[in-house]
Amino acid sequence: MSAIKQNLLQIKDNLPEHVTLVAVSKTKPVPDLMEAYEAGQRIFGENKIQEMADKHEQMPKDIQWHMIGHVQSNKVKFMAPFVSLIHGVDSLKLLQEINKQALKNNRIIDCLLQIYIAEEESKFGLDENELNELLSSTEFKEMKNIRILGLMGMATFTENQNQIKKEFTHLKSIFDSIKESKTENCDLKTISMGMSGDYKLAIECGSTMVRIGSSIFGGR
Repeated sequence: MSAIKQNLLQIKDNLPEHVTLVAVSKTKPVPDLMEAYEAGQRIFGENKIQEMADKHEQMPKDIQWHMIGHVQSNKVKFMAPFVSLIHGVDSLKLLQEINKQALKNNRIIDCLLQIYIAEEESKFGLDENELNELLSSTEFKEMKNIRILGLMGMATFTENQNQIKKEFTHLKSIFDSIKESKTENCDLKTISMGMSGDYKLAIECGSTMVRIGSSIFGGR
């Protein structure tokens, strides 16, 4: 059995049933992804729209493609026909563009709102006030071609487990505070947090979706 298959099955065996695994396949060649596919993986995460579109062309059509990187509005149209979930939505403007492109493709596109929880300037995301403003805005409520399924956050890149735990717990508490706000285009079920280095801790803190790359495919 190949290392990729072995890694994947090992991780899947240890994941609780309620946690979804996104195999982060960015920069990896199609044959590597196909090994994971043959081992039963159907959800792949990419951080560049063009690369994701190319792989979507070449690979089986029962794959769910997740956009996990920072999204530029002008690129949304390239993934709108097929993307399954967009993780990093961090502004009303971006959401409006996704809604517009989804409408053109006669689809409803699922999204997660990215919340800024890290102590790093390089991370993107909404703060709690911006999140509440967005969800209660008329513009948001009028969007018919997007659906918000939950929140996503990235912890600080640090060895300090207490800090990471604090940030994950913070995201969970924000999720809990808004999860009752159910509308036509908002049904909050998913907390996407945790990557190869910290996914076990993320699950302890309430994550329901983990993004794992190097532990499956090896280093980049």
